Amino acid sequence: MDDFQILMIVYCILVIYIVSLSFIFFFSLSQLHLVLYYQKALRKKKKEQVVPTLKVWPWVTVQLPVYNELYVVERLLEAVADFDYPTERLEVQVLDDSEDQTVEIIAEKVKALQEQGFNIQHIRRKERVGFKAGALNYGLDCCKGEFIAIFDADFLPEKDFLRKTIPHFTQDNIGVVQTRWGHVNKDYSLLTSLQAFGLDAHFTIEQGGRSAARSFINFNGTAGVWRKSCITSSGGWQYDTLTEDLDLSYRAQLCGWKFVYLEDVVAPAELPVLMPAIKSQQFRWNKGAAESARKNLGQVLKAHLGLSNKIHATFHLLNSSVFVFLLIAALLSIPILFVKQHYPEVQWVINLGGVFLLGFFSITYFYWVASKRLVPTKTTWYFLKHFPLFLMVSMGLSLHNAIAVLEGLLGFKSPFIRTPKFNITSVKDQWKGNIYVKPKLSILNVLEGLLGIYFLGGIVTGIYLKDLGFLLFHGMLALGFALVFYYSLKATLRRA
Repeated sequence: MDDFQILMIVYCILVIYIVSLSFIFFFSLSQLHLVLYYQKALRKKKKEQVVPTLKVWPWVTVQLPVYNELYVVERLLEAVADFDYPTERLEVQVLDDSEDQTVEIIAEKVKALQEQGFNIQHIRRKERVGFKAGALNYGLDCCKGEFIAIFDADFLPEKDFLRKTIPHFTQDNIGVVQTRWGHVNKDYSLLTSLQAFGLDAHFTIEQGGRSAARSFINFNGTAGVWRKSCITSSGGWQYDTLTEDLDLSYRAQLCGWKFVYLEDVVAPAELPVLMPAIKSQQFRWNKGAAESARKNLGQVLKAHLGLSNKIHATFHLLNSSVFVFLLIAALLSIPILFVKQHYPEVQWVINLGGVFLLGFFSITYFYWVASKRLVPTKTTWYFLKHFPLFLMVSMGLSLHNAIAVLEGLLGFKSPFIRTPKFNITSVKDQWKGNIYVKPKLSILNVLEGLLGIYFLGGIVTGIYLKDLGFLLFHGMLALGFALVFYYSLKATLRRA
């Protein structure tokens, strides 16, 4: 290979590296923009919207899509049966696609509730076509409700949930009211506390910021209420993506429907407690987001929308792609060390990467504001305890999530894999013996462990070359991949 060919390879590495950093940078700026919208809305302190007290409550159907939820379905049914809503205007559909003992548990509980006069149906399909989206459509065809409340099996909605949400359908063009997720097992372990940290930022800054900016927001799959006509007029639930909620949200808003987000109404839920369960959930969310981008981004760009809304919608739909560019930039950062040593003439290009530190500060501020909002006391300690570890674990998940995104963007189809539930709400609860948890060490887990070693090599290389510019970055990557590998292996060994 002659010098010219080597130089071309060097320039290719540089171009791919800079493009990857650029996407991360502009995504970070879009997140910062959401923070500014969110803070502006908080500063206004305008009078709270007066939500009318309804004299006549509308018909509401509560849909509970269930598939093999042996450990949590009974507590879900009990929570919904405790709703403080006129019983003559309420029906509950248990959309049960289960294939195990969950069927008998539901049948027994539904029978007991029916005997108490509660309007609840146990609905079973012949085939599980379309997974969750198919089940929701199936129930929609025979429901009475003008409004449809949806809860996944791991949620424990408060008894006044419907009384707090239904009155917000103040205009005929409001199609969805979404609430914030709470966490019943936030303090169970490091993994649950880090998940809560990340989700809290989404349910404050992202959802609140997009709502304040009057940009596209999304129904989060659960803990929200739809106007039935919004679903049907927007094409119904479709199962050509793994995130039917994000897909329908965009189709509905492109049709002119408005969404309302209620940050102060909280619906508690259970967080996954094992790394394999987290990965299962992350894979579905990230691949589904990429599939929804593939399906809807073109329509968004062609729609008659303001430039700001189009930019936010683009980064919203492509947010999972950050993992692809993060992984690329990380992998190339070690070769970049050698490029800097042997080709000083391109040093100025690499030095441009310094501006991308602004992106890091934007993300830091994003999570700081979210922490300050939900943990107003001892915010600094809470933030310093969670943010660095959250970043590292997110980096460690980049390989797993990047594969999910690429599959979604390239159109590779895969079945809807449910996230196993545990019925764990305190540190005394145990998951061992859960029949849905069958973790095993995969080639992906091995690659994650090897990447931890690779970035440890990056630290050694930087010290050897006396170039410490990537030392912190490589340290975080090495620890991130090591943590993901460790928790994946730990779940596998404990199960064994």
